Formats: sequence, C-alpha cells, structure tokens
Amino acid sequence: MATTTFSGPIKAGTIREGASANTGFTLMAQSANIVFGADGTTTTVATVPANSQIFQISVDVTTPFDAGTTNTVDLGDGTTANKYADALDVSSAARVLATSDVSQIPNLIDIGTSDVTVVATYNQTGTAAAAGAATVTVLYLQNNNLS
Repeated sequence: MATTTFSGPIKAGTIREGASANTGFTLMAQSANIVFGADGTTTTVATVPANSQIFQISVDVTTPFDAGTTNTVDLGDGTTANKYADALDVSSAARVLATSDVSQIPNLIDIGTSDVTVVATYNQTGTAAAAGAATVTVLYLQNNNLS
C-alpha cells in the first residue's frame, strides 16, 4: 500500500464553526524500535511538530531487557533525558505507558513553538544486557496549540 505525505494539521468533522461545531484534530503517530545496548544508549523516536499536544507515549516491550539489576527507559527531548517519562521498567514483556508518570504530564500537554525530538534512553545496572527489544510510539495532536 502506498503512503501519502502532506502537511497538516488535519481536522475532521462536518460542522466547522458555531456552537455545534464538531471538528477535531486527527491523532498522529510516530514509532521507532529500540534495542539493548550500553548504559545510556539513546534512540530517536519521533520529531513532533511545533504547537502539538503529546497525547500518549507507549513502550511495547517485545523481548524483555535482561541486564543484571535494573532495566529502564527514560523518554525525553534530547536535552532533558526524562522530560516525558522517568525509569519505565522494560524487564518484562508488556505495554508501558509514559502517561502513567503523572509528574511528567504537564510536559506533554503542549510542546511549545518549536519541533521537539522525542528520545528514548536505555539505562541498565548490574551485568550487561544480552537481550531486549521494544517499540516506542508517540501519539500526538498536530498543532492543537493549548498555550
């Protein structure tokens, strides 16, 4: 199947204006695979457009990370490693939601006036990991400027 690329934002609905307007922004997604590596290994997951609202970031662990003591992923913006989520446990196969990290929710609501790169950082302690794989997905509402 082919893909189509165009700039957004995309709004859908039949009534554009007035008290009974029913248009809304389309939920967008970007994903990347991450794998085990040295402590502090980073992977760029997505570049979210300016003025967007990050709705959710999920980490789907398909192969548990198996370092000896600690296996976690931080999600940040390339400057602050844990801006969106801190120490998400990736030691078992599961879906881990960054949005369950309540202290980080204010950072998700409106990313600001510049594009933001979402970066995953793998952290381990104890013996080095020999396995581990996950898919990180960022869901966002493009140009849903809430500031």
